[in-house]
Order: sequence, then structure tokens, then C-alpha cells
Amino acid sequence: MKLEGGTFWITGASSGIGEGVAYELAKLRTKLILSGRNAEALARVADRCQSLGAATRIEAFDLTDYERMQAAVDSVLADGVKIDGLMNFGGISQRSLAVETPVSIDRKVMEVNFFGTIAITKALLPHIISNGGGLIVVTSSVVGKYGITFRSAYSASKHALHGFFESLRAETAKNNLQITILEPGRIATNVSLNAITKTGEKYGIMDKGQAAGMSPEESARIILRAVRRGKKEVLYGGKATLLVHIRRWFPRLFYYLASRVDSTK
Repeated sequence: MKLEGGTFWITGASSGIGEGVAYELAKLRTKLILSGRNAEALARVADRCQSLGAATRIEAFDLTDYERMQAAVDSVLADGVKIDGLMNFGGISQRSLAVETPVSIDRKVMEVNFFGTIAITKALLPHIISNGGGLIVVTSSVVGKYGITFRSAYSASKHALHGFFESLRAETAKNNLQITILEPGRIATNVSLNAITKTGEKYGIMDKGQAAGMSPEESARIILRAVRRGKKEVLYGGKATLLVHIRRWFPRLFYYLASRVDSTK
């Protein structure tokens, strides 16, 4: 996949991995459409991207606001913009036990992480296919491969993304569509701070493992290298990735460890 000079739409661009990827793409003289809920934060990211050589456009919306999302897509396409790729980094995490978590919280996590991601994808997919193909990047997680304590809804939403986008990959095999699913482990972002609890309030605590995780900048470089190589899945990000391999090759050991691992450390 050639990235230089392309036009890419990035969700979750105001912070974390999405912000890091925006800066790395900006260095390649790209055109970037930056989306997220926080217009002020997006403006800050856009300014830096411009200083690095990119042309930028801000389209702020919540991933659960499908009407506003569709309006943003319609506006961009009406201006004749050709989208070469969509990079999905928007999402929300969870910190609560399943037995204590009301279904409304499960629904909220799914609305953002799963339905929001497939909604923006479906809105842009016909355009990308009609232009001869392109790129879709999807942010799953290591817990898209296994379940762990305090992440029932979050893990479920990431598992769902795998099912949807693997099916989409099969359906679009003849459409020159590259789909890359990211499976990061511990990345030093604010994901735990912004995670929601059983009451819907912010968790507000930086997990120790999160704080000591890989930087978003390094994560971005790994992602773009994988995209260039046409990788279908990218597993990276420290010790948390080991459980993926343990689950595959030593399932009994995995099930023993899964209930004993403190996911906040």
C-alpha cells in the first residue's frame, strides 16, 4: 500500500494512537481528514500535521451520532475528495465486572467500538471501492483475541470487529481493498483514564501497565510499516501479546492465567 501523497480519514485522531498515526502520515505529504469528538483537540493535531507537511480537514462527530457522521461523509465527498484509506482509532474501554455491569453499559461500549466503526466504514466503503480500492485500518486489541477480567464489554466489541472485518475482507477480495486489523497490547494512552465503569462514569485511573506501555509514536511507526507490507493482522505491544500465543498453544495454561492476571497492572 502506497501512503505518500494519499488522502486518509482518521477517526480517534485527537489523542493516542490515532494522533500518533496522523503525525507519521503528515510527514508523507498526505491529505488528512481528522475526526473525533473534541474539535479543539482536533485543531491542535491539525496544526501540527500542517507544520509537518500535510493538508488537513476537521470533521468532528461522536461515533454514535450516525446522522452527523453521514453528513460529514456526504460533505467531504461532495467536495470531490477522493479517499484512499480509512483508519479507525476511535473507541472507548471499560473497567467493571460483568456481573455488576448493566446491559446499558455493554450497549454503550458496543455502540462506540463496533457499530460506530462499521458505520463510518459502510459510509465510505462504496466510494473507496468505486475508486478502485484502498485501505481500511481497524483497531482491535489483544483482548479481541481473548477475554480478561474487567473487560467483558470491551473484549466483546473487539471480538465483533474481527468477525465483521474478516467477513468484509472475504467479500471484497476482488475489489483491491486492503484491510489491516490492529491488535495492540499496552500502549501509553489515556484509554484507561477514559474507560467507563459500571455506572457509566469515567474510570479516571491510569493503569500501571498502560503508563509503562509502548509510546503512541512507536505504535504509529509499527502500524504504517505493517500497512506498507499489506499485513492482515498486526499483533504488537509488550507482554500482553504473550497471552495470545499461550491461548493458541497452551490453552489450559491460558485459562489458568486468565482468571489470575490483574488487568489493571
